[in-house]
Amino acid sequence: MPKNSKTVKRETDDDEVTESVKDLLSNENNCEDSFKKSSLMVGDVLQNKDRDVEEGSEEEEEEEERPAWSSKLQYILAQVGFSVGLGNVWRFPYLCQKNGGGAYLVPYLILLVVIGIPLFFLELAVGQRIRRGSIGVWNYISPRLGGIGFASCLVCFFVALYYNVIIGWSLFYFSQSFQQPLPWHECPLVKNKTNTYVEPECEKSSATTYYWYRVALDISDSISESGGLNWRMTLCLLAAWTMVCLAMMKGIQSSGKVMYFSSLFPYVVLICFLARAFLLKGSIDGIIHMFTPKLEIMLEPKVWREAATQVFFALGLGFGGVIAFSSYNKRDNNCHFDAVLVSFINFFTSVLATLVVFAVLGFKANIMNAKCVEMNTKKIIDFLGKEINPSLIPHHINFSYVSPEDYQQMTNIIRGVMENDYPRLGLDSCDIKEELNKAVQGTGLAFIAFTEAMTHFPASPFWSIMFFLMLVNLGLGSMFGTIQGILTPIVDTFKIRKEYLTVGCCVLAFSIGLIFVQRSGNYFVAMFDDYSATLPLLIVVLLENIAVAWVYGTDKFFEDLKDMLGFTPYRYYYYMWKFITPVLLLGLLAASIVQLGLSPPSYSAWIQQLAQEQSLSYPPWGLAVCISLVLTAVLPVPVVFILRYLNIIDENAGGLSTVSYKKGCIIKDTACRTREEDEDDTSLLNAKKQSEAPLSKPANYCKQNGSASGADVMFNGSCSTGYIMPNITDNPESNL
Repeated sequence: MPKNSKTVKRETDDDEVTESVKDLLSNENNCEDSFKKSSLMVGDVLQNKDRDVEEGSEEEEEEEERPAWSSKLQYILAQVGFSVGLGNVWRFPYLCQKNGGGAYLVPYLILLVVIGIPLFFLELAVGQRIRRGSIGVWNYISPRLGGIGFASCLVCFFVALYYNVIIGWSLFYFSQSFQQPLPWHECPLVKNKTNTYVEPECEKSSATTYYWYRVALDISDSISESGGLNWRMTLCLLAAWTMVCLAMMKGIQSSGKVMYFSSLFPYVVLICFLARAFLLKGSIDGIIHMFTPKLEIMLEPKVWREAATQVFFALGLGFGGVIAFSSYNKRDNNCHFDAVLVSFINFFTSVLATLVVFAVLGFKANIMNAKCVEMNTKKIIDFLGKEINPSLIPHHINFSYVSPEDYQQMTNIIRGVMENDYPRLGLDSCDIKEELNKAVQGTGLAFIAFTEAMTHFPASPFWSIMFFLMLVNLGLGSMFGTIQGILTPIVDTFKIRKEYLTVGCCVLAFSIGLIFVQRSGNYFVAMFDDYSATLPLLIVVLLENIAVAWVYGTDKFFEDLKDMLGFTPYRYYYYMWKFITPVLLLGLLAASIVQLGLSPPSYSAWIQQLAQEQSLSYPPWGLAVCISLVLTAVLPVPVVFILRYLNIIDENAGGLSTVSYKKGCIIKDTACRTREEDEDDTSLLNAKKQSEAPLSKPANYCKQNGSASGADVMFNGSCSTGYIMPNITDNPESNL
């Protein structure tokens, strides 16, 4: 025992002591350095030989010890990189095309303001104030709802498993783009002893489709046929996890610097693509098609449901990444400005990506339409003098080059004259609008439609390299936030070294991720994408909203925000958090459950013999996996609630101001505390500084009513908490 330490020795039967670390440290001024530096999750820690202990001192020490962003720009880029992901490039344009073109932007903007910004602001505020990951934040606000943080971590882990596989796919295409011509430029030829012919699977589909399904994925015909590992994709997945691990190893100090490139580079590529696409023939047709509003579609409930879902996932709500990133901010940072700024940057990025996609698809549609006209013109020439009277062909048409307009004129005349026999001719309409209406999303857009368009670009390898490098950076930006949503809560709660946790998490995720690089791996990616995040995240964000607005209290939260920001947020947020967003989230959750019920779980399989996709139902074990994904993700919420409710886990256990100790027991002197002081302790932000309140001397000794005869209770800092020290010999005082 240090010579200068003061101890009150008393006999006690308690074997376990939970005591305030503040009380301990104030009486052990000369503790060993290793004891002083022990990592403890505490709410009130301070040791100062020259002044009294203050309750608010933990905040000062926390601010000194917790890592912080190097600059506001780095933080904004991190949030933008997390929220702007692959969905902005291949999901938003598809929804815009499917749900009324430019008219879709109206419900999206409305729901962004009503659901997106308020909930994004809420997550930023609680993370910045409490300065913990998702587990610590929700355990602090309501211990019974502490399972929300664990559920967020699980969802982040599930999403990270398959999201990094997409980055692996992009790395594969990136590595194959250093060739002229591109390897997916045309169908491969098969040679045998007698002749040479085009690969039948490719001939029935297209060169880019064949390359994606057969060369890149080497996909099996169903999810039940594993087919073994695809070694090329396995290496790409290993490379993707290595990149993530190295970037996240040192926390925000390392990942923050990477954000300067990973967040800004996609904008450079998108702007370059847009400028190049405007110079291509037919790009304007795609832009016009995008902005042509179909107002009647806006009245359909499905459009609003899909817009709400896209807003929800575009901002990364519920993952814990938003909370984790904001927890490294200063407490007086204007998080309201950040919420509005990042939300609208996300929206305008989606619009920019949609312009690029429709411009490129407009160019592709013109090429495909020209091929269609050329092929069907040959049919008309063969039918002349037989099925078709030559006099029906307008005199100004030259068969050496038939424009799409000339072809439309010919077919309209032939259809009018040969009304009943026209279907027998088998002539296609070759309408560019039909080509543009072919809805493509996800991997079909990035790895099939877009790659096909780029084969017709001048200097196509350069544009292919830029495009897939952009996809890698978009994916990495989102992965950094997703992994941060796993690491920060665990490090804050369990005090594990971040380097070891990062490596362990990445190794585990890579090992599990091998199921996604089998020949049937693409079907598992689709399964996880459909079932591991949608419902669990809706439940998580709904509970987050309820925890702040109804459990903690919107009025109290507004007072906290005023103290933190220096001004009172708009009253608009009060009504949103308390009434509007919970109702909308409940409606969205119900609609999602109904949608899942109406459409039985199925997946799109590539049938090699037919060279086309076919919808198949999941086998029984596949259905069990789908259900397990949903239940596993939300399971921590009821489990933690029940354990807390039944007092199996003490609601104070694992709190921010206590640690387990071998000897002694915590004692609360309720007579010395007022009800107002207790209420202040429950607030995220106290309106009065603790230093303004009168403090008792650092060590007060007083009698505890009902205690054993002669038992002295030592209080520290205030008259609220003390501890009884048992009668022990001079041994080291802690077994932390």
